[in-house]
Parts: sequence; C-alpha cells; structure tokens
Amino acid sequence: MAKTSSMLLPDSQVAPRAERSGRWRKSIILAAISLGYFMVLMDGTIVNVSLPAISHDLGGGLVGLQWVVNAYTLVFASLLLSAGALADQFGAKRIFISGLVLFMLASGISSFSPSLEVLIIMRALLGVGAAAITSTTLVIITHEFSDPAERARAVGLYAAITGIAFASGPVFGGILVDTLGWHSIFLVNVPVALICIALTMFLVRETRRNEQKRLDPAGQFFAILMIATLTYVLIESQNLGWSSPLILIALGLAIVSTVAFLIIESRIDSPMLPLKLFANPIISAGMAAGLLINFGMAGILFVMSLFFQQGLGYSALIAGLAFLPLTLPITFNPILTSRLVNRFGARLPMITGFVLVMGGMLLQSVTDTNTSYIVIAIALILIGFGISQVLPSLITTIMTTASKEQAGIASGALNASRQLGAVLGVAILGLILNANSSFISGLHQSLLFTAGVQLLGLLVILFFVRMKRS
Repeated sequence: MAKTSSMLLPDSQVAPRAERSGRWRKSIILAAISLGYFMVLMDGTIVNVSLPAISHDLGGGLVGLQWVVNAYTLVFASLLLSAGALADQFGAKRIFISGLVLFMLASGISSFSPSLEVLIIMRALLGVGAAAITSTTLVIITHEFSDPAERARAVGLYAAITGIAFASGPVFGGILVDTLGWHSIFLVNVPVALICIALTMFLVRETRRNEQKRLDPAGQFFAILMIATLTYVLIESQNLGWSSPLILIALGLAIVSTVAFLIIESRIDSPMLPLKLFANPIISAGMAAGLLINFGMAGILFVMSLFFQQGLGYSALIAGLAFLPLTLPITFNPILTSRLVNRFGARLPMITGFVLVMGGMLLQSVTDTNTSYIVIAIALILIGFGISQVLPSLITTIMTTASKEQAGIASGALNASRQLGAVLGVAILGLILNANSSFISGLHQSLLFTAGVQLLGLLVILFFVRMKRS
C-alpha cells in the first residue's frame, strides 16, 4: 500500500499540472474560434484586390464585380440574427461547425468556378457560413471562459483579430493573386476550416440549448427579400436603366417587403429584430452610425482597389501594400480608443472619428493618376484612424445602453446594420462609377458622396448621442 502511494503524484503537483492542461485547452479553443472568425473577416476584404483578375478570367464588368463582393455581404447581413437564434436553439458548437463546413465547401467550389454566375452563387453560400460562424464565436468564448478576468482577456484577443484580418486581407490577397492566381484566395480557406472543425469537435463543449427559442421565418424571408431587391435595383439599374420593368418590379418588391417586415416584427411574439429596441434614440443612432461608417469602409476598399490596379497599373500585391496606411491603424488604434472612451466617454471619439474619415475622403476625392502616393497615403491614414475611432466607441455605446435582456440582440443588430452598410456602399458607389464617362471622374464623385455620408454620420452622433461617459 505504501509502495502504491509513493507512485502517486502529491496534490501539490497534480493541481498545477491540471491547471496547465486546462489553460492549454482554453488557449487552443480560443485560437480555433478566433481563426474561424479571422477567416470570415478576411474573406470580406481579400476579394477586393482580386477583382481585376476575376474580371479578366470570368468577365462581367463592374456590375459583375459588385455582385461578387455583395453576394457575400448581402447574405451575411440578412442571416446574422437568425443564425444567433439557431445557436440558442440547437447549440453554438453545432452551428459553428456547420458554418465552417459550409464555408469550406463553398470556398473549395469558388476556387474552381467556371463562370462568374457560379462564383456569385458560391459567394452567397459563403455568406451563409459566415453568418453561422460570426453569430456563435462570442457565445462559445463566453461559455468556455467562465472566469471574468479570463473572459476579458479572451475577448480582447478575439477583438484584436478584427484589425489583423482587415489589415492582412488586401496584402495576403495580393500575394496569392500575383503568385498563384485569384482561385487561391478561396482555396486557402479549406485547410484553415478543416483545422478549426477538428479542434472545435474535440475540445469545445456544447452550449446549453434553449428549445423554447423560436425562429422568425416570415421576418427572415422578408429581410432577405428587402435587402436583395434593393441591392438588385442599385446594381442592375446600371445596365437595365431605371425605367426597366425588372427594375420597377424589384423596387416595388423592396418597398413591399420592407413594410411587411416591419409589420411582422411588430406583431409576433419572437421577432428576429424587436422594434422596441429602437425606442432608445441612442441605440437607433448607433445602428445608423454603424451602417454609415461601414458604407465608407467597404466603399473605399472597393473603389480604391480598382483605382490602384486599373488607374495606376499596380499589381495585386502592390495594391494590397498600398492599402496599409488604411488598414494598419485599425490593428492598433482601438487600444488607444478604448482608453479615450474610458476617460472621456464614447461620444468624443466617435465625433473625432467621423471628422477624420470625412477629411480623408475629401482629400482622396481630389487625387488622380498624377497624384503623389504620399498624398493618397495621408488620406488613407486619416480614414484608417477615423474608422478605428468610431467602431470601438460605437460598440461600447450600444452595449452599455442596451439592457441585459437586449444585449445579445443589440450586438447582432449592430453587426447586421454594419454589413448592410457595406452592401449599400459597394452598390451605390458602383452606381456612381458606372454613371460617369471616365473612371477618375467617377472616383471623385463617389468619394465626395462618401464624404457626405460620413457627414451624416457625424450629425447623427452630434444630435442623438448625448453620453458623457460609457
């Protein structure tokens, strides 16, 4: 008996070993969840630098390229809230893995797309997977990291992924396009998704299922119809004309579906978007500001990607590197912004951010093919610092204003409004580009319009957000 006891580790050694094992497990879980989120975010930016190459191989012109970008974002925005409800009903782990599997399959097929139409369909399926992944990541992290201090550190690392993915997307995409072709930007998702699936299956515990949670299929249907028909009108009117019967029918459907969506959401017991959430003017203003800032962010990526490659003749790699003055501030400035929010409240950084973005857009609107890159870089720096001032402050404003019962739906609604802003940014700026006789004049007008959109965001904050401290 004494011999057996001597072979056992004392409690003083067993506990630290178990603690180290637990830390390793949580670290790997955080890496897997963050990697999945990284993949989703990067897919939203990486495709921009590949647009000229895709157009060269598959055709489609400007309208086709708008659909390549927007098919992903449109579906992503439409399904975010329903994906969150599915996670509550069936478990976040199950929905997260399902999203990864769909993302992996759609990415693989995208890389071998024989036509632009197939690629656009696959991009829409990628949006479905992205919604499932995004709506479950924070739920899993919250479930796995029960200690408040651990959870705060985990969420901080997770949040840092946003900036890194945004910054690395254009550069990584440029490297892949120039060395392996545009197909590789989709194919690279396959091994990444496989790693995330394997780690999640074996390490992540399933979250508690809320079987009383109900979906809102009617609301979801009209939400998709509303966004899809509006996007169709904005993009296809460039080819068909505003008097086209198809455009008029689509515009009518957009109006009818919007009214139907609002009626349904105001009357059912479990709406996907409770309209009472918008009774608070600060939350309403925050949703509008989120839409407007993402309009600018997606718009500048779209039009400047075309300018760098078609206007200045940059390769995809050089175009990706040219975006660094815009993307790098978004990787580190949120840390400074969070300190400013803690000291001065969220309103001041949001005001400053919209002013910077507006100034950067105005400066960018006077550049052309003869302008020094230094001027272009200064404009991009202003926009990058402005965006990274607005977004963290905006998230803080929404999450501290919403009640505990509304926190989850408010977060999902903010994400959805931001993605909708990205859809509108690409669609409307593409419309402006296409309406001009030359690309440079279209570039100037689209950036001036975007500066006006940022002015509207500034006014929304000035008049409706009165928070002194978060």
